[in-house]
This record gives sequence, structure tokens and C-alpha cells, in this order.
Amino acid sequence: MAERAPQAYLPQDRPPYGAMVSLGFQHVLTMFPATALVALLTGFDVGVTLFASGLATVIALVGSGMRIPMYYGSSFSYIAAIRGVTAPGGTLNPAMVPIAQVGIVGTALVNVIAGFIVRAVGKAKLDRVLPPVVTGCVAVVIGIALGKVALDMATGVCCGGARSDWWTVALVTLLATIVFSVYLRGRGLLGMLPVLLGAVGGYFVALVFTDLVSFKAVTEAAWIRTPKFSMPAFGDPKAWATIFAIAPIAIATIPESTAHLYQISLYIDRVAESMRRAKLEIKKLVGLNLILDGVGDGINGLLGGCAGTNYGENNSLMVITRNYSAPTLVAAGVIAMLLGFVGKLAALVSTLPTAVTGGLAIYLFGVIGLQGVALMMAEGVDFFDPRQLAIGASILIVGIGGSAFPGGNIPIWGWELPSIATSAVVGIAINLIFLLFPPERFGARMADVRGGER
Repeated sequence: MAERAPQAYLPQDRPPYGAMVSLGFQHVLTMFPATALVALLTGFDVGVTLFASGLATVIALVGSGMRIPMYYGSSFSYIAAIRGVTAPGGTLNPAMVPIAQVGIVGTALVNVIAGFIVRAVGKAKLDRVLPPVVTGCVAVVIGIALGKVALDMATGVCCGGARSDWWTVALVTLLATIVFSVYLRGRGLLGMLPVLLGAVGGYFVALVFTDLVSFKAVTEAAWIRTPKFSMPAFGDPKAWATIFAIAPIAIATIPESTAHLYQISLYIDRVAESMRRAKLEIKKLVGLNLILDGVGDGINGLLGGCAGTNYGENNSLMVITRNYSAPTLVAAGVIAMLLGFVGKLAALVSTLPTAVTGGLAIYLFGVIGLQGVALMMAEGVDFFDPRQLAIGASILIVGIGGSAFPGGNIPIWGWELPSIATSAVVGIAINLIFLLFPPERFGARMADVRGGER
């Protein structure tokens, strides 16, 4: 008797409408903490940022012909650069947001130009500049470097000091999510909702046994509100300097976005094989993906949302649930847009305790890092080769070690360099040295996969 194919959805598949709403809400729940946190930390309106992320996601999905299942949210990589504009002297000034928006529009141009260059030169040449060891290690850095953020949220350190009730709620959330993701695998819709179910479990514990849940914001919120949209201040003489302060951070998000695409492509094709369906190989759409990243930043920059990229957290969710449905992500985008306008709905989602999101983050951020490992394994990265070792080791230490500095910024030569962006640049630069000056040309004998010489 033939083995029954595992239940899963590929990008072109559309679940039933009822299931699609719940699956879409799970995506919103996954992206909400990080996207809202970035907005709060940078002084941007949360409602606008949610609306812009949903609109960017829907437009990107339609723009890709529903082939690239990604959710676009606010990126941690931009926090330091944007706060440098919106928080002069350390105090947030919302009046500076329109000025920062000019820099975000600049990141859109960088991504779009990079995308067209990649489309022109082809994926093969991009792979020489961004080989799997670079994209894979950058993904590891992104996941592991966020580990402190996850634990800060889980323990309460992020909000005034460690508390045992926070850790209890986070641990229940984490364990519930793991149990649901493993033991409900392949059991219909429930098997695709482990993050949502885990969050509900943690929320219930927080509501019944702690004082972490407050509905005050829900009672005070209006049913319908208009997000505080704002136009970029192109006419302000200080605005153009923000392009040079913010746009270069795309150096980090370009390999990050590329890594996310390669990872999700790998998993989609594995699922397609298990379902006896044709591989989609969406990794070949890397140029289009970067263009869509730029479109997303352009939407954020023009409306008043924070700069972003496609989300590894939502990729992790798709890997865990085997649900890569593009229509589901469209539903998530629409829900996020509605959250921007429905005050009580947004307030209700915001009652989710930080401890719960911390428990989820421990799992999701870890999966981001392990996806990078899976990518390098699948692409056959040879860590017996000293070149690969040099590139990978440098990226990991600069990225993960740099995240330990205040704000995740490495102090070098009087500059405060964002650790993730810097690690990506370091890896790309070392790889370029080996491309321009091949060791074999100088008589070096490289080790093969068995540790011998060649």
C-alpha cells in the first residue's frame, strides 16, 4: 500500500476560506511582536506600520504571480540607523519620522537596483558573490543574534527586570508550541496552527494565574481609527542625509532576504517531492524577490511605516506547519491592514503578554538559525575548505559577537556599525578576495571534503 502523502500546501494552493483566515491570523500573530516593537522603538506609528506591512505583502505576492510566499515586516537591522534620525540625543521625536522616511525610500531604491542587476547578470553570478556559506551564515547570525531579545522578552528583562511569572508563562508557551508542532503534525488544520495554539495556551496561563494581561487598552480604544499616515519630507534639507545613514543597511537585508528565499525554496521543493509534485525552484526568482523587497520599503517610506524585509519568523512558521500557501499570506496581509484601522482589534492583539511572544520567539528565532544550517547542508558547503571556514567563522563571530554590544552596534574607528550588516559585508569581502586572488594561483593546495589535499 502506497504511503499517503503528508498534508501540506504549496504556494499556489488555496486552503478553504475558513482555514485560510485562521492560518493567516497565525502569520499576523507571528509577525506582530517584532513589527510592532520596531515601530515603537523607532517612533513610527504602529497602525501605519501594520497597514504598510500588510499592503507590501499583498502587492509583493501579486507582483510575484503568487510564486514567492513571504511576509514583509519591519526589520531589526534598521533600528539603530533610524533611531539615529528619530531619537536625536536618545529621546524619540515623532516629528522626525517624515525625515527618516526619505532614508527608507532610499533603501527601496537600493533593493530595486540590486534586483535589476541580479536579473541582468543572472543567479549564477550572484551565487559567486553571495555563495551559500555567506547566505547560510547570515541566516544563522540573524536567528542566534536575536536569542538575547527572545530571552529578554521571556524573562521580563526587557520590561524592568526578570520576573518568575514571566518565565513560567514563556516556558508554557514554548513547550505547548513544541508539543503542538510535533504531535499534531499531519492532523488537518490543527496541525498547521501550532504557533497560534501555543500562544493561546500561554495567554490562558497568563490570564488565569498572573496579572500580565490587561484589557484597559481595549476598553479605551476606538472601534475605528485612522492610522497616522505621513509623507516623507523630501523638501527638508536634513532629509537627504538620512539616505546615507539608512539606505546602506540594505547591505544586510539583501543577503538576509536572499537567504530567506533560498531557505524557503529548499523546503518548498522538499515538500513538493514528498507530495509527488513538480519542484518550483523559487530560488531562481532572487532578482524579482529583491525588487519586491524594494517595493515593500517604498510603500513603508511613502506611508510612514518602518523599513523592513521578508520575515524569517514567518518562514519558520511555514517550515513548521508545511503551509506555504500564497493565498494564506494574502489573508494575513489583509488582516494586518485591517488591524491598522480597527482600534479595538489592534488593542486586543496587543494584550498578548510579552512573555508569550518571548516563548514563541525562542522557538522561531532558533528555527531561523537552523534554516541557515539546513541551507548550507543542502548546498554542500565544504567546511574542510579553509576558504569556507574563513568566511563562515568571520560572519558568525562578527554577527553574533557584535550583537552583544549595546544596540547591537560594533564600535569601530569611531563608527557604530550594525552587527548583522557588518557581518554580511565582512563575509562578502572575504569571499571577493578569494575570487579575485584564487589561492590555487599562488600554489596553495585546498583540502577536499574528506580532509585530504588536492
